[in-house]
Amino acid sequence: MMRRSQRILTRPEWSINRAYYKAMGYSDTDLEKPMIGIANAWSTTVPGHYNLRQVAEAVKEGIRQAGGTPVEFGVIGACDGIAEGHEGMRYILPTRDIIAHSIELMVQAHQYDGIVLLGSCDKIVPGMLMAAARLDLPAIFVNGGPMLGGPVLHGRKADTTSIIEAVGRLKQGEINEEELVRMEDSCAPTCGSCSFLGTANTMCCIAEALGMSLTGSAMVPAVYNDRLKVAQESGRVIVSLVEKNLTARKIITRESIENAVRLNAAIGGSTNAALHLPAIAYEAKIPLDMELFDILSRSTPLIAKMNPAAPLNVIDFYEAGGVPAVMEEIANLLHTGAMTVTGKTIGENIKGSKSTNPAVIKTFREPFSPMGGLAVLYGSLAPNSAVTKPAAINPNMLTFKGSARVFDSEEEANQAILNKAINPGEVIVIRYEGPKGGPGMPEMFKAMKLLYGLGLADKVALVTDGRFSGTNNGCFVGHISPEAAEGGPIALVQDGDLIEIDIPGRKLELLVDPEELEKRKENWRPVPPRVTEGYLYLYSKLAESADKGAIIKHRAE
Repeated sequence: MMRRSQRILTRPEWSINRAYYKAMGYSDTDLEKPMIGIANAWSTTVPGHYNLRQVAEAVKEGIRQAGGTPVEFGVIGACDGIAEGHEGMRYILPTRDIIAHSIELMVQAHQYDGIVLLGSCDKIVPGMLMAAARLDLPAIFVNGGPMLGGPVLHGRKADTTSIIEAVGRLKQGEINEEELVRMEDSCAPTCGSCSFLGTANTMCCIAEALGMSLTGSAMVPAVYNDRLKVAQESGRVIVSLVEKNLTARKIITRESIENAVRLNAAIGGSTNAALHLPAIAYEAKIPLDMELFDILSRSTPLIAKMNPAAPLNVIDFYEAGGVPAVMEEIANLLHTGAMTVTGKTIGENIKGSKSTNPAVIKTFREPFSPMGGLAVLYGSLAPNSAVTKPAAINPNMLTFKGSARVFDSEEEANQAILNKAINPGEVIVIRYEGPKGGPGMPEMFKAMKLLYGLGLADKVALVTDGRFSGTNNGCFVGHISPEAAEGGPIALVQDGDLIEIDIPGRKLELLVDPEELEKRKENWRPVPPRVTEGYLYLYSKLAESADKGAIIKHRAE
């Protein structure tokens, strides 16, 4: 069977295409080999991507060693951290689909035989995996690795979230500005994805659990030499995937997605996994609903615990055995026959892996908790679902009842928190921040961190149709569906209404008489749209709800 690239590089019909490549220095020998696209999200904007230029060179070397020809192109990638807490956060989730679309366009326009995906951070990783599933070509994902932690602060190594917590402490008079600046200088000592188990590192672990990355590669730190060794080996592997025609949808299957959901539960990964895995499943044409996350999480023990749920960070997780050690511990719950990019099954890849640090990775028989780190709630406030992360919540806050304090934007809520206008026992409701209403479903990262810094994290709860950073802790529930912009019950909440959160019971209830809610529904009018032009306006019109992964449908049903 003729390779894709050869269909547009065979003489004499396609001599013009050969000429275009030769204009860049490619030789006849190069053009006879498998043409491997490298989708590289390198930039000097995102610390998690800062080293990807070097990683790409190692990938290219591996491709050449295995008899392929690398062809690199750029992909956008925005930094969630830099975008947090202001208008820029509305643009972050929509980049996921732009990334998937742009990779599809480049790969199809140039008919590459296989694709290497280079990324590390929050929306870039799922966007790349979505593209792989959509294209169904031989593909492998390579990340740049996490950064090292900063100096020890309050019993854990500092990281970039320490800054926003420190702002709250500064407001309280616990530290001065000089101390804040010292933390600013030292909390992120190297490049790499942030050193906690946020969405970035969660999704890199999920890529490995899906079988789309080399075994044990997800959490190799950015500054370790093994990071470049992984990259070079991935370059060799992609050529073998092309030769075997082992394509993405032979790896991203219903079974491997269930493995990824279980892995996320076992490590207490980001709630954003419940947004991204449905989107990846959609691209792979695999039906997936929110109920699966709860079913699998309930039956998967919490094996690993790290920041933000515990003091140790992802570097400690890596050194304790990382993803393979956790998957080996829960192997009896996994589809161990699922295929991976190594050409072996996940069961073969993880066999014999063990934890070397029970403070980070415990055993199946003696876990941190008998249930995993993600929960899906339903109720009168969330008829279609809402998502929370029990692993990051104080056990005393797993049930909470309080009176609502309603805000129609994240900015309004943050200002009230900074003004110390929030009282213990209240449930902060932040709405019109979903995929359509935000638009872009921004993270409520800053609100939770400010509450933590003010000492309110265990005294108030926060519910929203927006989402959360994987670093958040405290009593929070997000992804409420339907969202306020669609007229969901969250749009009808008023100050003083009682809200009950029951995470063990998987319930989120608005304790208001149904007849009263019907009256409010009749009088409800959506708030005016925040954005009326540009890509965000387009996104607000096309995006599905959070329980469907905030996807943009692009095929006939």
